[in-house]
Amino acid sequence: MAGEWTDVCLDDLVSRRNQGVNTTTEKISYSATGVVVIRANNISPGNIDFANVTFVDAETFGRIKDVCKPKQGDVLYTNIGSQFGNAAIVKATKPFVIAWNVLRLQPNDNVNAGFLTYLLNDPSTRSRIVGLNSSSTMPFVSGKEIGNVRFFIPALDEQRAIAHILGTLDDKIELNRRINETLEAMAQTLFKSWFVDFDPVRAKAEGRDLGLPKPIADLFPDSFEDSELGEIPKGWATGAIEDLADVSSGKRPEVRYSEASAEANVPLWGGNGPMAFVPKALIEHPILLTGRVGTLGVVFRITTPCWPSDNTLIVRPKNKTAFEYLFFELRQIDFNSLNRGSTQPLLTQTDLKAQPLVLPPLELLSRFHAATGDLYRRVDESHVESRTLSALRDTLLPKLISGELRLGDPKRLVHDPAEKVGGE
Repeated sequence: MAGEWTDVCLDDLVSRRNQGVNTTTEKISYSATGVVVIRANNISPGNIDFANVTFVDAETFGRIKDVCKPKQGDVLYTNIGSQFGNAAIVKATKPFVIAWNVLRLQPNDNVNAGFLTYLLNDPSTRSRIVGLNSSSTMPFVSGKEIGNVRFFIPALDEQRAIAHILGTLDDKIELNRRINETLEAMAQTLFKSWFVDFDPVRAKAEGRDLGLPKPIADLFPDSFEDSELGEIPKGWATGAIEDLADVSSGKRPEVRYSEASAEANVPLWGGNGPMAFVPKALIEHPILLTGRVGTLGVVFRITTPCWPSDNTLIVRPKNKTAFEYLFFELRQIDFNSLNRGSTQPLLTQTDLKAQPLVLPPLELLSRFHAATGDLYRRVDESHVESRTLSALRDTLLPKLISGELRLGDPKRLVHDPAEKVGGE
């Protein structure tokens, strides 16, 4: 280790640390709206999720101690429960509260907040802190114990440079995520307009401009007719999932591995997403996938080689032009109403095949496929880029944090991201 690296404990790097508000001892109840409460499940490495949260009302917020209301630049760490060991820096400017299972750290002048976040997210750090857990029921390491954990850290200039390198990668990954959200929202909006609200049909019936190219506008009728699914565009048909797709179950692989390798890099998919890796693909072409046993209700579109496990159902469009349409139709299904399981959720092939839907003209599905398929191609390309960036970040993180990989000129690097990193 280079001489300029210093041996410190975590408490040497923070001016204050404290747990969030204890709702039991403070007699606090959550509400449906109000001020956001961030719990451990809202914190992942480097990210705070402000979307899936609970709240406290204004009166309750006023009673909560200020130490439980993080400020910009604070670092939040999950030291209690199943989400143990995740750190994220606070970037939000609006007030919010942290729950009891979140530890607030206020960095002092000895450390860069971004560097501290990456230090805590480093796998070796996580392993060391998790190793302090003595609870047999719920993972827990007190703030005091964490405060005594020791590290070797570089000077501030190098801390900033390390945080800059890793942060640049994370910023691009986050930008990709936001762009993908926008692209997917555009596709969802088009589906709803054409096939749920039937906006072009209503516009044509009222003599309004459809705002569509004539070849597409001509595919919509100017009136409705009754059907077993309610009012639908005149001339369209009704049917079921099986009219547009084949449905089958996945299979159990002979072997599976928890980590990807050169010998096994094909994702094994379950009802919650990728769960392991296998040596070869069961399916090479694009499919739609949903849970069969255990987890119901999530629908995935998979466009790369994969192996669907035996707890999934595979939906293969009979015509590729129906791929995106089926994806959105599947996401509208109330899967809980189809559950036939007594001890765990179960969705049968028969029930999924029989789910009713509107059958638009094939030419219109082709136009929808062309429009939304282009959006999703951009989403898929972005996912590939983000996976590459994530792998690079995960490779660099432990090397930079440990000093195995050193920086040439830390001050210059912060201003010149093209500056290379190299060995000591």
